[in-house]
Amino acid sequence: MQLTAPAGRVLAAVVTAAALFAGNAAAVATPVRTNADAPAASHGPYARLRPLADLSARRLATADLVAAAKYGTGGPIDDPAREKQVLDTVARAAREAGADPQAMVRIFRDQIEANKAVQRELFRRWDADPSSVPRERPDLAEVREEINRINGELVRGIAASAAARTAPYCGGVLTAATAHVRHTDRLDTLHARALERALRSVCAA
Repeated sequence: MQLTAPAGRVLAAVVTAAALFAGNAAAVATPVRTNADAPAASHGPYARLRPLADLSARRLATADLVAAAKYGTGGPIDDPAREKQVLDTVARAAREAGADPQAMVRIFRDQIEANKAVQRELFRRWDADPSSVPRERPDLAEVREEINRINGELVRGIAASAAARTAPYCGGVLTAATAHVRHTDRLDTLHARALERALRSVCAA
């Protein structure tokens, strides 16, 4: 199996990241400068929503690594305990950031379901063609640390984009941002469709 470009970047981040999200609300709330924080012209709706599409694509790329780590081990794709931990953490972080915890949970639930959809399809492909099974098995704990780090950035981006996410124009702007990310990251059909699934609840208008 050859990793997609986004998955390759995520794998590099898993190996080299020095400051990893620790899986708690305090870490999520730590200020980190992202595109959503940029000054002046970067305060428009596109600049608020584009990072959400970009971070969601990066999070989706980890699905390839999670699938490779689990495949053949008997480990299930569905992990209710892990999912609950993630949703509890982002809800707590939302409250601390003054954001809507219910909206945060809805968005992250979609992120999780999109990630699992990619894993299921990869499992199906590998079952059908054993020669395509990845030769190396990523460390699942390290991959999850990278997912946690992306979660932290995504929470901050969601909290910072409340006005854009609740505006009537959100759908159109998010569609444009998603199309741009899909093109720049050269997403295949599987990951492009999963990205749309991951972003389904971003616009709250």
